[in-house]
Amino acid sequence: MEEHFVWVTTRRVRPDTLEEFERAWRPPSSPQGLRRAFAYWSEDGQEITGVSFWDSKEACDAWRASEPEKQRREAMAPYVVGEREGFYRGRELAIPQR
Repeated sequence: MEEHFVWVTTRRVRPDTLEEFERAWRPPSSPQGLRRAFAYWSEDGQEITGVSFWDSKEACDAWRASEPEKQRREAMAPYVVGEREGFYRGRELAIPQR
């Protein structure tokens, strides 16, 4: 089975700032080594979980240490009231067919 390298970040944002947060959240270009990225919002629009898949932990770490990522985080900061993040390795689960 193929192993995946995944970065997960969950942020709480100030009420009624989801649109502004989304504009600040998008990177200016696709980071090198990023394969796919997903975003999931709570019903109230105050919690956003981002899940990104990377070629390797090193590729993710390089992006996280980059100047564009630093600028992106600074742009998001006025809207964020809390943040949790972590790096994971894993595999796709095989779901048995009926």
